[in-house]
Parts: sequence; structure tokens; C-alpha cells
Amino acid sequence: MKMTPFPFSLTDWQDVEKTEHSGETGMAYWQTRFFGDPQNPIRVRMVEYTAGYLADHWCKKGHVLFCIEGELETTLEDGRIFVLKPGMSYQVGDNAEEHQSYTETGARLFIVD
Repeated sequence: MKMTPFPFSLTDWQDVEKTEHSGETGMAYWQTRFFGDPQNPIRVRMVEYTAGYLADHWCKKGHVLFCIEGELETTLEDGRIFVLKPGMSYQVGDNAEEHQSYTETGARLFIVD
């Protein structure tokens, strides 16, 4: 992620519209802002997964992900499984390790990619 210059700004997440994204099971609700170079923007999201959410894809995109609430299970392509609890984060680069998200209980996340 290259952060080209962009002006300082504040985000009140209560004012950012939620969009709905179906998983293989469950739902994801994203609140999304974009910053920086329009050709290669930085995407900043507040994401809520419902209980039982399983992503409908294996993701190759890099992220910095911080768990605010709930619990998130991330499975890597090689079968390793990692569990994030509130206050924990993971970081992975683009095309480094494919991953898939699942939550039994639901989760609220802050994601930058």
C-alpha cells in the first residue's frame, strides 16, 4: 500500500452508508471510504459479519485488519487457521497468502487495504 499525499480528514462512521454483501452463508455489511490516488486508492472499511458468515471467495488482496468485536476465523490456503479476538489484528500482503473468513458468532472489523 502506497499512501500518496491526501488531506487530513475525519470519518464519523455513523454517517457512512452501509452496503450489503452476501457470503456463502451469512451477510457482511461494509461502510467504506476511499482516500488518495484515484487510480490506486486506499480503501478503509468498517465491516460487520453476521453470525455464521462464510466468505464466498478466497481472497488474494492484502489487508491490515483489526478485530473490534466478536471473533473471526481466517483459514489460509495451506490449511492453517487463525482466530482473531477483540484487540487483535492480522496483516497480509497482496497475493501473499490466499485467505477465507468465517465467524460463528459475528464480528466487527476495521480494515485498510
